[in-house]
Amino acid sequence: MRKNSIKNTRINGEVRRELSNIIRGEIKDPRINPMTSVVEVEVAPDLKSAKAYISVLGDEKSQQDTLAGLKSAEGYIRRALAKSINLRNTPEIRFVLDQSIEYGVNMSKLIDDVNQTRKENEDDKDDKTGE
Repeated sequence: MRKNSIKNTRINGEVRRELSNIIRGEIKDPRINPMTSVVEVEVAPDLKSAKAYISVLGDEKSQQDTLAGLKSAEGYIRRALAKSINLRNTPEIRFVLDQSIEYGVNMSKLIDDVNQTRKENEDDKDDKTGE
């Protein structure tokens, strides 16, 4: 099975969906931030391992605590995944912190700030010219 095959893409999507449900609804670890989302999952073609890209809304300490909580619940998550998805092998999951959502929110805020400053400057120019 090729890495970008249709079958692999479907498996990635299904594992991402189930992993998101497990993290949101079944894990009771207080270290895991409630604003945790699974951005992407890449399952290896042999179905032995998977990388789960996790986004956590919060500060650095909250992100590290969430990763530690997920790492300690790895066995439970894998077992729950095996029950919900019928695969020959249940992949061993490695959690990776993904900063893309936080980066996007930060960039959007910066763009809004620039637009607001530009609008204020144009309003000041209009007031000075007497229009």
